[in-house]
Amino acid sequence: MSFNTSERYGSVVIEFKGNVMGGPDAVSLNEKLHELIDAEKTNIVVNLSKVKFMNSSGLGMLIGALTTMRKAGGDLRIANATDKIQSLLVVTKLITVFKHYNSVEEAVASFNED
Repeated sequence: MSFNTSERYGSVVIEFKGNVMGGPDAVSLNEKLHELIDAEKTNIVVNLSKVKFMNSSGLGMLIGALTTMRKAGGDLRIANATDKIQSLLVVTKLITVFKHYNSVEEAVASFNED
């Protein structure tokens, strides 16, 4: 897995690519999140449109990222989950934990509604 970050309207968009399987990726994501917190950027949107596969460690990585951002006074929202990832979130009941949107634009705009 790899990820890119960009900023849009006061939110940081993290785009995941490939297979999300935790491990070393979780460490690099966590480091990136702490850099963002230090820069007082705590509204995060994770774009999952280019994720092919996610295992339980990948889900754990997302949950850890959500917890990290909420403890810092922000939030993490999901955008563009593929049908496969969406069904994984439903089966694990994590769909009720994450705020999820059909597009990055909707997810970014949702921070202004809070």
